[in-house]
Amino acid sequence: MDQAWKKQGINLKPGTVIHGKWHQNRYVIKRKIGQGAIGTVYLCDCNGQYGALKISKNATSMTVEVNVLKSLEKVQGNCLGPSLLDVDDWEMSPNSKCSFYVMEYLQGEPITRFISRHGHEWTPIFMLQLLDDLEHLHQAGWVFGDFKSENLIVIPHPPTVRWIDVGGTTQIGRAIKEYTEFYDRGYWGLGSRKAEPSYDLFALVMVFLNIYYPKRFEKGANPKATLLKKLNDVRQLRGYKECLKKALLGGYQSSADMRRDLMNTINAAEHRKRPKRRSRYANGARAPLAEGSGIILAALFYYLSSLMLP
Repeated sequence: MDQAWKKQGINLKPGTVIHGKWHQNRYVIKRKIGQGAIGTVYLCDCNGQYGALKISKNATSMTVEVNVLKSLEKVQGNCLGPSLLDVDDWEMSPNSKCSFYVMEYLQGEPITRFISRHGHEWTPIFMLQLLDDLEHLHQAGWVFGDFKSENLIVIPHPPTVRWIDVGGTTQIGRAIKEYTEFYDRGYWGLGSRKAEPSYDLFALVMVFLNIYYPKRFEKGANPKATLLKKLNDVRQLRGYKECLKKALLGGYQSSADMRRDLMNTINAAEHRKRPKRRSRYANGARAPLAEGSGIILAALFYYLSSLMLP
């Protein structure tokens, strides 16, 4: 796959100016921010506004990605992927033409770094948000496919996970067209590469395992046993272990089912904590707000805040 990236990659120097053939927009390349199997993504400037410009010589694949972005924009009430700003061609020379599109440039930090900096109580909150987003995506007839940590960033105000690359998004029922081995259930021998909701749910668990195993790990002689042991060894995930294990083994047919189980697990855990907190302050001392139901309060904050987003 690395060789394929090199073939598709277009290397542009900072300061390169791209003129759209049809819309006549002018983009100044600032720096490279990513590269995949289909093309290369650059930070660009257009009249003082930043954007993420993806460019490739593979016009057919680029058209598919543009159609995916347009489909995601039609998912009412949910901002699943970056907004599409422009689609055009660039004539590099009289005999060489490239296709490109420009997306909204989302400024944030990787989900792994955010959780490391702000605390592990954000883990179930982001799980719930991503499951909600995936359910909308699946209901629209798509599977994310190349669902991995590198394709997720957290933007502030309020902290929200956003997807930054939809290149692997595949229509349900087809073969996954782009994947990364660590997040791919086929690589682990735990399912096919057919585009279906359970494929994304497996990858979702791997995203959160990657947070606690930043260097990742090999699958070993018994991949299933390796995964389950790695999951069990993460103290911060033990409260959700049964839900995550079920997703790894293909036990969920929809994101909504997994989200419901996860929410029930969180509620049950919070309910078990309440008597202990009451007995601790039985002498009449007032419990500080921080002793409250941290995860649920934070989750409630996220959902209320998200309702105010445009």
